[in-house]
Amino acid sequence: MKIILTQSVDGLGVPGDVVTVKDGYGRNYLVPRGMAMPWTAGGEKQVAQIKRARDAREIRDLAHAKEVKEQLEGLAVVIPARAGESGKLFGSITNADFVAAVRKAGGPLLDKRSVEVSHVKEIGSHKARVRVSPEVTASVAFTVTAS
Repeated sequence: MKIILTQSVDGLGVPGDVVTVKDGYGRNYLVPRGMAMPWTAGGEKQVAQIKRARDAREIRDLAHAKEVKEQLEGLAVVIPARAGESGKLFGSITNADFVAAVRKAGGPLLDKRSVEVSHVKEIGSHKARVRVSPEVTASVAFTVTAS
């Protein structure tokens, strides 16, 4: 079965790639989860659009990735969250919360799927890992405060 990836799939490809997979994998797993769509002749136009969007967000080369890493590690990221008197949060900090806080602090636009935030459920200082590129990973310190 020929499909067009709409999301990055480990071991298969990145958005916009046209790949061939077994029928069951494509029909029962990738397509229903929105990770891919069946390939059609009209889908080629969508492939071009997906690739243009990916190129706009993509890191150009290793030097650019290191530059973005330094920028991320130099940011003072503060995430306000609702918390109780003991310092425990009502909920937890998600990847989307972290990405929004980085953007608010003047950092680059990140994909929430490239961020790894461990289970943050308390006020204080924490670290998150950001995959800037396959070769470069940034460790970003952030502070959770009570709002």
